[in-house]
Amino acid sequence: MKTGNIVITENDYERLLRLINSRRQFGHETETLDALEQELERASIVSGSELNDEVVTMNSHVRVKDLDRNDEVAYRIVFPADANAGKNRISVLAPIGTALLGYRIGDVVEWPVPSGTRRLRIVAVKRQPEVVGLAA
Repeated sequence: MKTGNIVITENDYERLLRLINSRRQFGHETETLDALEQELERASIVSGSELNDEVVTMNSHVRVKDLDRNDEVAYRIVFPADANAGKNRISVLAPIGTALLGYRIGDVVEWPVPSGTRRLRIVAVKRQPEVVGLAA
């Protein structure tokens, strides 16, 4: 088990490592892949049955509050092939997707953007595939 302050399921961990390795073969998205890999390296890896329903996993629906704009938005964290900004399906390789993965309700997530730093508080997590007994 790896240690850190974020939680990743074994299933998500395996699939994300495969994603990183396959994308690296083409030499694209190096910075993005490095960021995701760093998150995985510091994560606690757990089985789906050990996960509580407050953790953002792959395919979770997560509602966040933007602490600077004081508004709320909902996202679904997905693999790149399923991303669709119009439907708020955010790729795990997008900075916000990488930033939210593994955190819990109540956590504040920060990451740099061109205009400064974005700060989001996780308000709710719905439909975690592992918690309801489905693979992500």
